[in-house]
Amino acid sequence: MRIFFYTLLSFFTLTPIFLQAQAPVISFQTLQSGLSSTVDIAHAGDGSNRLFLVEKAGTIRIWKNGALVTQPFINLSSVVLNNASERGLLSVAFHPAYAVNRYFFVYYTNSSGAITIARYRTSAVNPDSAELSTGVVLLNIPKTANNHNGGKLNFGPDGYLYFATGDGGGAGDVPNNAQNGNSLLGKMIRLNVNDFTSPPYYTIPADNPYTSDPAVRDEVWAIGLRNPWRWSFDRQTNDVWIADVGQGLWEEVNFRSLASSGGINYGWRCYEGNSGYNTAGCAAASAYIAPIFVYPHENATGGFSITGGYVYRGTEFPWLQGYYLCADYVSANGWLIKANGSGGWSVTQQTGWPAGLSGFGEAEDGTLYALTLGGTFYKVNATNPIPLQLLGFRAARGETGAILRWQTAQEVNTSRFEVAFGTDGRQFTTIGTVAALRNTGTGQYNYLHTTAPAGGNAYYRLKMIDADGTFSYSPIIRLEDSRTDKIGTVWPTLVTDGLIRVYPGPGMTAVAVFDAQGRRVLNTAVSNSNVQTLSAATLAKGVYTVRLQGGDGYRAVKVVVQ
Repeated sequence: MRIFFYTLLSFFTLTPIFLQAQAPVISFQTLQSGLSSTVDIAHAGDGSNRLFLVEKAGTIRIWKNGALVTQPFINLSSVVLNNASERGLLSVAFHPAYAVNRYFFVYYTNSSGAITIARYRTSAVNPDSAELSTGVVLLNIPKTANNHNGGKLNFGPDGYLYFATGDGGGAGDVPNNAQNGNSLLGKMIRLNVNDFTSPPYYTIPADNPYTSDPAVRDEVWAIGLRNPWRWSFDRQTNDVWIADVGQGLWEEVNFRSLASSGGINYGWRCYEGNSGYNTAGCAAASAYIAPIFVYPHENATGGFSITGGYVYRGTEFPWLQGYYLCADYVSANGWLIKANGSGGWSVTQQTGWPAGLSGFGEAEDGTLYALTLGGTFYKVNATNPIPLQLLGFRAARGETGAILRWQTAQEVNTSRFEVAFGTDGRQFTTIGTVAALRNTGTGQYNYLHTTAPAGGNAYYRLKMIDADGTFSYSPIIRLEDSRTDKIGTVWPTLVTDGLIRVYPGPGMTAVAVFDAQGRRVLNTAVSNSNVQTLSAATLAKGVYTVRLQGGDGYRAVKVVVQ
């Protein structure tokens, strides 16, 4: 039996089809190991390009010129309670005018377990050393449980200090702290910390949203958080990203523009993720801000404790621009989130990230870093997802079934191909899987569909799956009813090399080519079953009709000559 090739759209063109939409592949480059329970990274914004690494026991270390400075920047172990669990020194942030005033702020649990915000000052003679004696406490938030301390300080673009607290600990927020406006637990707090001389060394910004509401503390910016670990500003847009650790079912990521992030309620304890948790006394669901992303408590597609990151705004990896990164502390899964341009979000899961990621941070130039509670400090890298090129996809009938052939290029990130079959071009069933060769050049593939129907049209589609789990589909091709093979067909229908190729059926006797005005411009008789090649070199660019003549009549195929 002869083999004939057919397609629904364009059968096999040398114009590559780029199948892009993959997120960058994230990797972690170890810079330093052997640190002690690291939880936060910050830069001073002073042009020094130093990074400050927070160790939970109370020390802050400096990463400078590609190496760890031997002596700690400051040692606060004398005032920090770090009896395991989630207590300890949790964050550091540098005043926007630090290069001039040398003030920085820390977030820790004190000897009684209270959340404490304190201010210190760097030595005037040694920029790599802070003076313990300069410390003053701005705020203490009493609590008894050792968990759910939140613990991330960030200065906003408005120059105010923001920090997010946990609900106080335990399980289920039994005291209802997060929804209680007179508690500073389970809240986003916003303070003006420019009073350097008079206790309590902060004032309330005049535009804080609850200053006229006696039911909510003036310091509060937003309410309804459970255990925000971690949160950040997008340095380009100032948008707020909050990763909030869930109770028993869901981890979540919340997103708001800075302008719309004040005076809102993120929903805990009424809601966990998008699901009701304890709605007694709660308002309608529409009164709360829903997360933009949630994942379940299981290892395959989720995890059990989220660690928030940053939106990448560096220059080293332009393909990572605009992606928000977050990770799960337990499952070592990671996610990249980006607006999809239609009001929603594109989320890509990746596996095999370092276990125990406890924090992310960015340098002054936007380079991203990460660290683990086990004491490893990483630079975050991103591989450009080279887009797969599908150079051709075709189908043919053979003696033992339908033969599918396809050719690819740049498939180094491709994992496998799933072959799908259908009879109407709309609904498909997977009939087989072919592992990708992952060649750096081109790849050639064959697949035999032994149960392809002899009669009726057959449709095929490839699902091309990348190593990170993202996928895209090929164009659909059609293998025509074998009963129409008597005359023959033409391939390709897009002529780019000056040759029109005709594949004769057993009944074909002649072939002719007509231009758009119906004038015959080429013709030849067919005396054998070999492929008939007609030169189109003298034809002008445009649309032509190839008429195939056989004992059963005529068949017309439109072609485009380029």
